[in-house]
Amino acid sequence: MGPKEFIPVAEARSIIAGQAKTLPTVILPIEKTLGLTLAQDIYSPLDIPAFDQSSVDGYAISIGDISGSLPLQGAVQAGSSQRVQLLKKHAMRIFTGAPLPLGADTIVMQEKVSAGLTHIKIENGQFEKGTFVRPSGSEIKKGELVLQKGACLSATLIGLLASIGIPKVSIYPSPVITIIATGKELQNPGNALDFGQVYESNVYFLSAALQQALISEIRVLYAEDELTVVQQRLALALENSDLVLLTGGVSVGDYDFVRKAADINGIECQFHKVRQKPGKPFYFGTKGNQLIFGLPGNPASVITCFYEYVLPAIGLMMQGSGATQIGVAVLKEGFRKVEGLTQFLKARVENGIVAILAAQESYRLRSFSQANCLVCLDEERLQYEKGEQVTIRRLPV
Repeated sequence: MGPKEFIPVAEARSIIAGQAKTLPTVILPIEKTLGLTLAQDIYSPLDIPAFDQSSVDGYAISIGDISGSLPLQGAVQAGSSQRVQLLKKHAMRIFTGAPLPLGADTIVMQEKVSAGLTHIKIENGQFEKGTFVRPSGSEIKKGELVLQKGACLSATLIGLLASIGIPKVSIYPSPVITIIATGKELQNPGNALDFGQVYESNVYFLSAALQQALISEIRVLYAEDELTVVQQRLALALENSDLVLLTGGVSVGDYDFVRKAADINGIECQFHKVRQKPGKPFYFGTKGNQLIFGLPGNPASVITCFYEYVLPAIGLMMQGSGATQIGVAVLKEGFRKVEGLTQFLKARVENGIVAILAAQESYRLRSFSQANCLVCLDEERLQYEKGEQVTIRRLPV
């Protein structure tokens, strides 16, 4: 069966999801795992706390020894490795986080004590055994399941792993991604434009969006509109990339070489063109487990296709969510869409009401400065009325 042409959006999504394979797990230091998905269950190798400890600055005593005045035996600080025996009818100065002396079972806060050089006087003798003591294992028991496979490692969870002494974990890594910008007309910001040139924005958007998705390995290549150049850049990208994003050159014009370059590089075309606006000339191919996306050159098309197709595929490769939030909202005004195509529209949603913005053409980027979502209108529909409920995809802010 050959590649599919001009397919519906739902089929394009299904094909991509079926080809996006989870990357092999790797072992990484926990400080390099932010936002990644845990590939193993984590059991605590020790009790937390690992010893009975004080939760305040005060004085360690045995509850049975409380009296008006107790001799001071000494002091124990946080980090002390000595196991000190508290003498009967004595008190020992103790600080937050310090291990309790043997024989002590209660902490009296320093605010409840009048302290001299050799004795303390407890101002209020109404105490319960265990007051201000953090018992060993009261937070986590040794051997207890702390985190399950599939957890997304946030900053707090990384801190939790560190607190139980775990230096490295098995995770699903982020993919290595190469962006190839095609087009003779492209010029980087900061350089003067010659007549006929435009400033490149797609690479800057894609790089930033990938970083926002916590992709750490991103490479950028440029290719003029020549088949040999596009083919060579694509071959280079395929050497060590899990996913390749090409922008421009994906249609069927005289200078659109992405499809031909992909064929030369042994990439299997899964589909070419989707019944959608913007982004109808949209290519997707595979080589083994590598994913290759050919995005249109127009900025709005690139942004739309990235959030609708590329980001969810990345999420599947990383065993994470990897997609922006989908929901529903009520149309502020009616809208007549193009016939026979799914339409993605820049919009702004507030308090459940979504307003479709002006300037929807695929080359117009400015309206994205106001947009916080995309409205998805079905291929089969033509007219949507004010107050009707529609599907929206929230954009990252």
